[in-house]
This record gives sequence, C-alpha cells and structure tokens, in this order.
Amino acid sequence: MPQPPHITILGAGVCGLYAALTALRKGAQVTVIEKDSLPGGLAAGFKRGENHFDQGVHMLHAFDEEIYEDIAQLMADERIPVALDARIQWNGSSYRYPLKGLDILAGMNPLQLFHCTLGLFLAGVDDLLNKTRAAAITSEDALIATYGTPLYEFFFEEFTHRYWNIHPSRLSAEFVRRKMPRLKILDLVRKLIPSVLKISADKYVVENALSEETLHYSATGSETLPRVLAREIERLGGKIIYGATIPSIGKNEIKLDGQTLPLQKTISTIPLPLLIRLHEDPPDDIKRAAQSLHYKPIATFGLLVRKSRCLEGLYTYYRDRIFHRIGEPKNAGLKVTPADHTVLIVEMTCDIGDPKWNDSPAIRHQITADLAAEGICEPGEIIQWNHFTNPHGYPIYKLDFETHLGKIRGWLDAQPNLISTGRQGAFTYPAMHNAMRMGHAAAIRLLT
Repeated sequence: MPQPPHITILGAGVCGLYAALTALRKGAQVTVIEKDSLPGGLAAGFKRGENHFDQGVHMLHAFDEEIYEDIAQLMADERIPVALDARIQWNGSSYRYPLKGLDILAGMNPLQLFHCTLGLFLAGVDDLLNKTRAAAITSEDALIATYGTPLYEFFFEEFTHRYWNIHPSRLSAEFVRRKMPRLKILDLVRKLIPSVLKISADKYVVENALSEETLHYSATGSETLPRVLAREIERLGGKIIYGATIPSIGKNEIKLDGQTLPLQKTISTIPLPLLIRLHEDPPDDIKRAAQSLHYKPIATFGLLVRKSRCLEGLYTYYRDRIFHRIGEPKNAGLKVTPADHTVLIVEMTCDIGDPKWNDSPAIRHQITADLAAEGICEPGEIIQWNHFTNPHGYPIYKLDFETHLGKIRGWLDAQPNLISTGRQGAFTYPAMHNAMRMGHAAAIRLLT
C-alpha cells in the first residue's frame, strides 16, 4: 500500500495552519515548521500577566462562508460575534470608517470645498473619457486620477507619506487598488452633483468592508483562532515544530536545527525574500529580485489601562498622531483583569532599529501625550506597557515591484512541489479568511 504524501509547511500563521488542516483532511502527512513559540504569525496573541494582548486588530469576517463555518465549529463557544464599529478621527470629530466623501469635506472652508469638489468632478469626467486611472503608474497618479489634485493634496498625500515613510510618487498604483482605503465617492457625487448619476458605482467604490457587518472574536483575543487550528492539526496527527531555525532549503531536503528532513511537497508562507535566501540554488537574477522586495515593519504597544472603557467602537484610525490605529478589544468581548480596567492595542509602522522599534522612552512619552490629547486616557491610568514588533508587517509596493515579483513567481512556478503563498509568501494583503483560503488552495494544488 503506497505511503500517503508528506507536506512540509513553512510558517504557522493562519494561512499555513489552514493549509496543514486541509492537507490532513485529504489524507496527507503534515509537518509545520514555525520559528516562534506560538502559532498565529501576525495574528498571534500574547499573554502578559493575567491579560491577553493582540498584535493589532485581527478578527474573522464571515465573507467566505465555508471558511467561516469551519472556524466557527472549531472555536465553538469561544467564538464571540460582534458588530463592526470602526472609526476615524478626522478634523476634530469621529466618523465611521471607511470614510464617506462628505465626512472629509465637512471641515473644509468654502474655498477648499469648492476646489476639492471641482477637482473630484473633473477627475470623474476625465476617468470616463480618457481612462487615465487605468494607465496610472504611481500611487500619486492613481489617487489624483481618482479623486482630483486638490483632494489628493488635502487628504491623501501627507498621510500616506507619514504612514509609510515613502511619498506616493514612489509607490506603485497597485498599492492604491490593494491597500488604500476607498472613499464612497458615488455618495458624494449623488449629493453634490445630481446630474452625474449614471457614473458606474463599480468605477468609484471598491469596498474593503461592509458598513454593517459581524466580526468574530473571543474572550482571549486573536490567539484563539490559531490555537484551535493548531489543536485540530495535532488531533489529526499533524506535527508542529515550534522555535525552529532553518539554515537552508534544498530540492529534496531541509536542514533544520542540525538535522536533515526529507522534502516531498512544500508550502511556504514565510516572507518571500527569506524563502529565496534560504533556498540552495536560485539564479542570481532571482536573488536580486528578492532583494528588491521590502516589507514595512510594525511596532505594537499593548497597554493595560485603569479605566473601564476608552473608545466608542472596536478600533479607531488617527491621521495626525504617532499611532495610526488603536483597538480596544474589550469592546469586542476580551476578558480583562481587573474587570474595571481595559486593554488598548496601539499600532504604528516603523523601521527596524528606530525609536518605535526599540521602545524608547521618548516614544512612550509621545504615545502618552497623544492618548491624553485625544481624551483616551491620562498618563497615570496606564499601569502596564507591552511592546511587540514584526519586521514583515506590510508588503511595500514600490515602483516596479511587479517586475521583481513576477520574476520570482515565474521561477517558483518552475520548482516542482513548492508553493509560496499567504500574506508574506505571496507579497499581498489578504484578510484572515482570504489567507486561509490561499492556504487551502495551495494544499489542494499540491495534492492533485
């Protein structure tokens, strides 16, 4: 009787874990290799003292019904449904997120309002007549073609530059399509310029989330989902190796912490440049292409606050503070000890080795000052600080990244029994359900 195929999976984020689960259900043997001591990747949660802290806002959508039903069954009574309530602080007021165009224009003086409205209208007409947005090369081109120059300069330019530390003129137009929040422009056009009602909604509105939606969380935070996936993998006979260091990957074997493991089929979810660096024989042009792909690191501060509640919703975006987003997971059902305290997840992009990455006293001071200025909490109410970093937070879509990524994909496609997928491995921006679907698809592809 033939032996069942063996799949080695690099990385125990939600993509790798769901790939493992899919392969096990199809009768394969599975070994998952993970560098950290816990499963989850960016979705991992950490317990510090009596409380759990996430590395950001990680909640499950129900858009993929098959994935959702599977995860809901695995989470069982640990799953907590919660209504989406995302907000953004803009111009001294709090608005629902994603922003509508009218929310941005609400605080403008009459001259700014006129210029931005006219620029928006002209951009829409130009898009209909000349298709300039399809020809955009940079993010700056795409944003101007979509929203007009005045609104780009008023809203998008400075925020994008500050968040990524890269000017939009140096980012690919694909970044706008994949990552930038989209304004509900058609709502604005309908209200301000009723004569332009025939403009297709699909051309101007790309929804990243529904305005009314149920998310799924747990009393111990984002750690629950990868934990129950890992538990099911081990129950079905799969093996997860934590704290692993991979010196090199060959065509038929992998060297792991002084031992050599045979390779039959491999799914990699580790950062794409790392996979190329570990592989024993990529051509020089593939190595150069991998060196041209970059990720934006993130720093997250998990705070325990002596206050029962700090925010109105689940999480809030900020345009002009040191932090970019703050989540309050207690509002989604996180259990916090003591019960009259709360947890804040303070997120920001950074660079490796900078003060945010190193958790400098100056950064804590600035966070504290900005929290107080926003009326979130006072300095004396913060009773515990936790600091988490990840060097591969977000893929950076610099100009010409598609060329480098295309070369690498072409080379990988020629490698038998090797697939690189997921957020890090495919150099993309999937939500958790999309990442799990990518893992599922990779496992099915290797086994058919």
